[in-house]
Amino acid sequence: MSDANATILVIDDDAALRASIGRLLRSLDLEARLFASISEFLESDPPNGPTCLVLDVRMPGRSGLDLQRQLAAVNREIPIIFITGHGDIAMSVQAMKGGAIEFLTKPFRDQELLDAIQLGLARDRARRENEEGLVVLRERFASLSPREREIMIEVARGRLSKQIAGDIGIAEATVKVHRSRLMRKMKANSLLALSRMAEKLQLVPDEEPQYS
Repeated sequence: MSDANATILVIDDDAALRASIGRLLRSLDLEARLFASISEFLESDPPNGPTCLVLDVRMPGRSGLDLQRQLAAVNREIPIIFITGHGDIAMSVQAMKGGAIEFLTKPFRDQELLDAIQLGLARDRARRENEEGLVVLRERFASLSPREREIMIEVARGRLSKQIAGDIGIAEATVKVHRSRLMRKMKANSLLALSRMAEKLQLVPDEEPQYS
C-alpha cells in the first residue's frame, strides 16, 4: 500500500486517536498530516500528490459535514472518509450523498480504515490523471489554427468532409488537408478518438457524434 506521493490528511480533535492513526499510516510509509481542527486544516497548504481526508464528524465549532459542504462549494475534490463515535443513519446518508468514501463508527478496525484510504487514494489518483490529461488536450487544441478548430468541431459532430466543405465554403480537398493536420496535432489516430477528445473538451456538449 506504500505510495511515496500519497498524503492522508487526518482531522480529529481527539489527540490520542489522531496520533494512533498517524502511527498506523506512517508504519506503512504513508505521509500523514494531522490536524486538531478544521480551521487548522484550512490554513494548511494542499498536498501535491494523491490525497485522502480522514475526517471526524463531530468537533467543536464546524462539523465534518460542514467541511464537506464547504469543500464541494469551492470545487476542492478530496475523497473523504468520515469517522465518528456518535453516528446515526441520517448522518451517514448525508455524508454518503455528499460523496464520502466511507462512514466508520469508532472504534473501527485498522483494516477498515486502510481499505477505505486505499480506495480514496485510487480515486484521487484517477481524478488527477484525468485532469492532467485534460490539460494536455487543451494545450493541443490551443495549438490548432482557427480553421482547424472549426473543422475539428464539425468532424466531432459527425459531419463528412463534403458537408463541412459546403458549410464553410472551401474545397473538400482542403477540408481533408486541415483534418489530417489537426488529427496529427491532436495525436488522434482515428475519427472516433478525435470525437472522444472533443467530448472531453466539451466542444459539442449537446450533440451526439454521428458516423456514416
